[in-house]
Amino acid sequence: MFLGTHAPRLDEKGRLFLPAKYRDELSGGVVITKGQERCLYVFPQEEFGRITESLRAAPVTAKAVRDYSRVFFASASDEVPDKQGRITVPAALRTYAGLERDCVVIGANTRLEIWDAQAWETYLAAQEDSFSEAAEEVLPGIL
Repeated sequence: MFLGTHAPRLDEKGRLFLPAKYRDELSGGVVITKGQERCLYVFPQEEFGRITESLRAAPVTAKAVRDYSRVFFASASDEVPDKQGRITVPAALRTYAGLERDCVVIGANTRLEIWDAQAWETYLAAQEDSFSEAAEEVLPGIL
């Protein structure tokens, strides 16, 4: 499970430090792909495999499945962190997420998300007001 908020910076080669507490878990490799709201999803290889199997089992006759799968897999890039715990974020994915220098990496349960720092602040500010209201719909009877 991935938790927390971290604020790494992209270097001039498009590399980003993964949060130190997750480096061992991610040392075998990750898959980076487009996420919703113009962020990037970073999955451990095993979790990406689980998602792949779920999408493989989904009916290919469903247009939404085809559309999502195309974007999800076409933009995916498998990366292996270097000895310092850095991954290279491909240029096309950096452009999609608007990543230039200051980034935010958040834990999002089974994945990490990479956001442009300003985009994250804007998103978070917009979501703060509806956070308490959403709990009733998202987590009925749990919280």
